[in-house]
Amino acid sequence: MAEPWRDRARRAVEWNWRLRSVGDPRPHYVICGKDALAYYVARAMLESELPAGGARVTVVVPERYRSNGPDVAGLRGVRVVRSDRLDVATFEAAGLAGATGLALLHQDDVGNLHAALCAQAVDQQVRQVLRMFNGTLADGVRKLIRAPVEVLSDAEMAAPAFVAAALGEVDPSSFQHRDKTLRVARRADIRPQDVVCALAHLTEAQGVELLPAEQAGADLVLAEATGQPPGTEVAARRLVRARRRRRPVAVLLGAVRGFATRKIGVAVMLVLAVIAVLGALISRTEGVSPLEALYLTLVTTLSGADPDTTKPAGAQIMQVVLNLAGLALIPLITAAVVDGIVNARLALHTGRLQPARAGHVVLIGLGNVGTRVMAQLREYDVEVVAIDKDPEPRGGALARQLEVPLIVGDAALPETLAAASVADCQALVVASTDDVANLEAALAARDLRDDLRVVLRLFDGDFAERVEETFALGVSRSVSYLAAPAFIGALTERAVITTIPVDRHALPVAEVPVAAGSELDGRPLDVVNRDGQVRLIARTPAGGARTIWWKDLDPRQVIFAGDRLTVVARRRGLDWLTHQCAPPAHPAPIPRPAGAVHGGVHNPATATPGGLSATDSEVGVAHSVPPAGGAPSTTTGGPPEEFELTRRYDGPGEVS
Repeated sequence: MAEPWRDRARRAVEWNWRLRSVGDPRPHYVICGKDALAYYVARAMLESELPAGGARVTVVVPERYRSNGPDVAGLRGVRVVRSDRLDVATFEAAGLAGATGLALLHQDDVGNLHAALCAQAVDQQVRQVLRMFNGTLADGVRKLIRAPVEVLSDAEMAAPAFVAAALGEVDPSSFQHRDKTLRVARRADIRPQDVVCALAHLTEAQGVELLPAEQAGADLVLAEATGQPPGTEVAARRLVRARRRRRPVAVLLGAVRGFATRKIGVAVMLVLAVIAVLGALISRTEGVSPLEALYLTLVTTLSGADPDTTKPAGAQIMQVVLNLAGLALIPLITAAVVDGIVNARLALHTGRLQPARAGHVVLIGLGNVGTRVMAQLREYDVEVVAIDKDPEPRGGALARQLEVPLIVGDAALPETLAAASVADCQALVVASTDDVANLEAALAARDLRDDLRVVLRLFDGDFAERVEETFALGVSRSVSYLAAPAFIGALTERAVITTIPVDRHALPVAEVPVAAGSELDGRPLDVVNRDGQVRLIARTPAGGARTIWWKDLDPRQVIFAGDRLTVVARRRGLDWLTHQCAPPAHPAPIPRPAGAVHGGVHNPATATPGGLSATDSEVGVAHSVPPAGGAPSTTTGGPPEEFELTRRYDGPGEVS
């Protein structure tokens, strides 16, 4: 017998869920992806405070997949559609028609493009955000898709943070907005008149304080670029100048050691030892000089000698042994030469035959992120040695073009790390797509050198933070964590200019328009700044007037409709500001039971297990989601399959 509706509703109240009613006015977002980036974007949409009540989120994941980090299908509040193909039927089952936005976040450029074209056939007005690595293909997508589309590369956004961490500096990237070029820098490296705003105050006791109230004491600032190179570029130049000379003797010995296999080398040494002993005996028995004995020994060994029965028995025995040794030595020499040539070719092909280096950067993994990191390091003229298991990785062609040595092998093996001269490198950047392999390689490198600077890529942001604290492996980064705010801004149609990584946080820089009748319309500028959340850096008056930057902003100036406010904010602060600048809306209220529901499900005076009343939990009327015949299977991330549920905001855990 089917479970009564009241029991389902009661269970939803206990789990702190919100039931979607018919005609739900909240925006609907469809997210296609299975990795950490899809997880962070979906979670941010669920926790968004815009509009009040959050958003409805549907995620499309393959039928069977293994999550390398946090599982997007396990989020409470999302509707899950399982399908191995992103086609028209899948998007219809996901309810794409009439949706507010679509995020295509798979790591497949061509697959995302095909999915975007299929989505366009379902709804030509839905806003699309595509994840792509190939810049040329990204430019073509904007021409092919008639719907509003934004193409972003998480690898391109996250690579500067890895480069900066490898060189021990702050994020080297800069961005241009209106008529200014801004960049992140340490306060000690910037003139006071160039400081735009304080970004973070770094303390050992309290950690990182973002957008602090005390502007003068901040360690990290946003500054105007006035011609001097950023800190990371200065560090790269210093590294190039201080690079030590290569040691030719060590290179020669290493080449000799890798010339032949161990077994052939041992056999050759034994035969040569036998010949040397017999040569010494000949010199003693026949009373000749050492040079004459050497001549007789070599001639007898290599060409044989005429038999002489008049010789003593001992001399005849030595002659026979020398002839036998000569027969063994010639094949061994041939085998050593052939084996050495083969080994040298294999070593050159796999990159294991490398000269000794010092002061370089070792990069593990030439995928999307690793390729971007390699390219940026070479732009700074920093020497790079790459390691990858795949003989032809994604960045292999670029590595050959940039003359970056590629060592093919397992980075967790000591011999692979030794071939890359990890013990003498400036830093190790581990950027492959396997968390376990990354951690193994980092620990193996630390065994070779305790003070090595390690920049570690991990998919799970929380896991990365705990690894950094527990193992003291230097700096750990989550690419998805760094890139998520930009994807969220594009999906919600916010003008996110760039994303600034600060330690383990990401601060979006955005331009927010002020709508007529909004909360900020007619209010002074000083209400925009919120310590720890939002910092105003520019205002562009309505009508296309000249932008007023931080130096000339007066907190008593009045905000008018049509103004555009440029801010640096945390994600939740940007949610608040967007809400304050949004036009007044009067959505239809979600219908609720007026009093107690039979069975005690809805009672304003009854507290839920989480300490909130049913009124505080904002539980509405359930809406059944009918199954689509022949369509991809749809489930929800935990609640009953018959209901489409969206989690209410119930605590911290922001992406920014």
